[in-house]
Amino acid sequence: MPASTTPASLPWIERLVSLDTTSRSSNLELIGLVEDEVRRLGLEPVRLPNADGSKTNLLVTLAAADGRTGGGVVLSGHTDVVPVDGQRWSSDPFVPEIRAGRLYGRGTADMKSYLGVIMHLLPDLAAAALAEPVHLAFSYDEEVGCIGGGEIAAAMAAWPEPPRVCLVGEPTSMRVIAGHKSSNLVELVFHGRSAHSSLTPDGVNAIEYAARAASAVRELADGRRANGPFDERYRVPFTTAGVNVISGGIASNTVPERCSLQYEFRTVGDDDPMAVIETITARARELEAQMRAEHPDASVEVLVGPLVPSLDSDDNGPAYRLSVALGGTRSTDKVTYGTEAGQFANAGIDAVVCGPGDIAQAHAADEYVELDQVLACEDYLGALVTALGAPTGSGR
Repeated sequence: MPASTTPASLPWIERLVSLDTTSRSSNLELIGLVEDEVRRLGLEPVRLPNADGSKTNLLVTLAAADGRTGGGVVLSGHTDVVPVDGQRWSSDPFVPEIRAGRLYGRGTADMKSYLGVIMHLLPDLAAAALAEPVHLAFSYDEEVGCIGGGEIAAAMAAWPEPPRVCLVGEPTSMRVIAGHKSSNLVELVFHGRSAHSSLTPDGVNAIEYAARAASAVRELADGRRANGPFDERYRVPFTTAGVNVISGGIASNTVPERCSLQYEFRTVGDDDPMAVIETITARARELEAQMRAEHPDASVEVLVGPLVPSLDSDDNGPAYRLSVALGGTRSTDKVTYGTEAGQFANAGIDAVVCGPGDIAQAHAADEYVELDQVLACEDYLGALVTALGAPTGSGR
């Protein structure tokens, strides 16, 4: 491949992709690699670890030329990736490989290419006389509910002077995206009473009651599809919901004592996620009363999981204007997937999403990013260096 079409950030991207940071595992090896480079450049990394210390967020602040550390621009990305279990790959997902102008490997699109470009350009940022601070925000467990991102956004919101804008580098094909749906997960656990299947009146069938709750979720989804609210800037312009995981029963001749189901839903901006939860919870309580009429010990647990807020930034706001000025493609589209941008926006930090790669390749077998997308991202973040200061060093 000609040198002119080879991204200068490729070595960093390959190093990051080669580290298995599947969400069920630790991200500390990757964080340590980044910290070594940060310290080499005379910067001080700050960890925000999870409760048991097995994973951590990482914050790095590059001060402005006048010493200010408040305000400024956040470059946000997550370090974890989704599993490859059960997928059929043409090559080792953690051994990055270039084929026909594409870099293959888990996380190439979602979203280690963006992180790799940041790390490649970090020497330039560190050497620049910045007009305002730049903050790196690398999170853990985005793929299982944007857990680390929420912690980072809350921490930054508590600063005396929070950052003014945040650029989240999820794969958008370098389009500037100012809106996405919320993402919400709730588990309902039905506790019935076991019995021999020949004595069904002695038991309470947890699966049958869970099935009624699943129907309620479908009815809610059908209602939103028919009646809205609608936002035509989405490919799917209404709130969606569905039961995607269900588990219960131990044998065909035993009335099941326990059944759990998980329902996931994604709301447009004019729909209140809590209203969805309240509707389904109210139905669960009705079912619980029916179960207790059969046996007083029956119950239903409602376990609210990660709730990732929607993003509805102003497409004339500071984050959008900055991203377009850096070379991001102007777009009025909104995306159906969730990101940490909604968390930053909820914390009062104006945010947009713009990064290399296509979401269609994220999470899939043979995940890849087009090298042209990486080059475009290098230009985009290189323009940030130019816009904020006089860069020197190794960047494109």
